[in-house]
Amino acid sequence: MKILSPQNKFLLTLIIAAVTVSFITIYFTNRFVSELKQEERQKIDLWANAVKYISNESGSCEDFSLIFEIVQNNRTVPVILTDEDGKVIGFRNIELPDSQDTVYFSNLLNRMKAEHEPITIELPDGSKNYVFYFDSVTLKKLNYYPYIQLIIITFFIGIAFYSYGQARKSEQNLIWLGMAKETAHQLGTPTSSLMACSSLLSEKYPYDEVIVELEKDVKRIETITSRFSKIGSSPSLDSIDVTNIISDTISYQSKRCPRTITFNFSPGNPIYAKANDILLGWVLENLLKNAVDAMQGKGVITVLATVDKKNIIIDIQDQGKGIEKRKHKEIFRAGYTTKDRGWGLGLSLAKRIIEQYHSGKIFVLRSEPGVGSTFRIILKKA
Repeated sequence: MKILSPQNKFLLTLIIAAVTVSFITIYFTNRFVSELKQEERQKIDLWANAVKYISNESGSCEDFSLIFEIVQNNRTVPVILTDEDGKVIGFRNIELPDSQDTVYFSNLLNRMKAEHEPITIELPDGSKNYVFYFDSVTLKKLNYYPYIQLIIITFFIGIAFYSYGQARKSEQNLIWLGMAKETAHQLGTPTSSLMACSSLLSEKYPYDEVIVELEKDVKRIETITSRFSKIGSSPSLDSIDVTNIISDTISYQSKRCPRTITFNFSPGNPIYAKANDILLGWVLENLLKNAVDAMQGKGVITVLATVDKKNIIIDIQDQGKGIEKRKHKEIFRAGYTTKDRGWGLGLSLAKRIIEQYHSGKIFVLRSEPGVGSTFRIILKKA
C-alpha cells in the first residue's frame, strides 16, 4: 500500500475540509431557505385572508385597522391580486406598467404560477380572487449564496494549490542551485591544475595534436565550470554574434561524434543578439547532443539562423525518431528523460536559460515520429 507524503496528506486534508465545509453550508442554507419559503407562504396566506376579510365588509373598526395593518405590513414579498378573469385588482412590492399590456400581465402571472401555486380567495358572492407571488429578494439571494460560497472556496483552494506548487518549485530551484554552485566549486581546483599542466605541455610540445585537443578539453572543463557558477545569478547579456557561437559549438561537437553524423550550417553574415555566450553555447550544445542521440549515431543535423524585424530565430533540425505531439511540452520538464542513463535536466536547463535569463522562447517547432524534429530558439536582437 502506497503511503502518502506529508505534502500530499496536507493537500488531501485541505480538499476534504473544503468539500465538507461546502456540503455543510449548502445543506444548512437549503434548509434555512426551505423554512423561509414556508414562512413567506404563511405570510401570503395571512395576507390573502386579510383581503378576504376586507371583502366581506364585516367587523369592527378595530378589526379593520388590524387587517389593514396586516395587508400593509408585507414589504418584501412581491404579490399580485387578480379576479377570475386575470384582471389585476391590487399589488404590493412590484412595479407594473401603466399601460394594460395583456401579454405582459399574462407572462408575469404565468411566471409567478410556475414559481408558486396561487392562493385562491373564496368571496361571499361565489366569485374567486387569486393571489400570485414571487419569492422575496432576500430569499432569492439566499438560494445563490451557497454556490457563491462554493466558488469562493474553490478559488481559495486553487490559490492554495498554486502557492504550494510555487513553493515546491522554489524548493527544487534552491536544490538545483545549490548542486550547481557546489559542482562549480568542486571543479574549480582540479581545473586550475589541469590548465597549468596543459600550458606546460603545450610549451614543450607545441605541435602535438594530442596536446592541442587536450588543451581544448581543459578549456571545455573551464567553460562547464563557468556555466554552473552562473546558475542562480543574473548573467551579463552582451551583443554577441550568434553565428560564431553556433559555429564553435558545432566544431567542438563534430569532432566528438561518429563520422556518420553530418552537421549542416552556413554562417553567412553576422547576426547579433542580446545574450550570454557561455549560457547560449550550453543550450546549443544540449540541443545538438539530443539530436545526435535521437538519430542513434547516423544522419544530418541542420542548423539555421535567421533574423526578422525584432528577433533572431535559430532552428535545429534532426532526422531522429521524433517526438509525440502530446510530449512537446513535457520534454522540458525537469526529470523527464527517455534515456536509460540520464537526469533529464538538459532541456529543462535550456528552457530556463532561454526564457528566464534571455527573455526568449524555446519550443518544438515541428516533429514527426520516424522523420525528425525541429527545435526553435527565439532571441531578441541586439
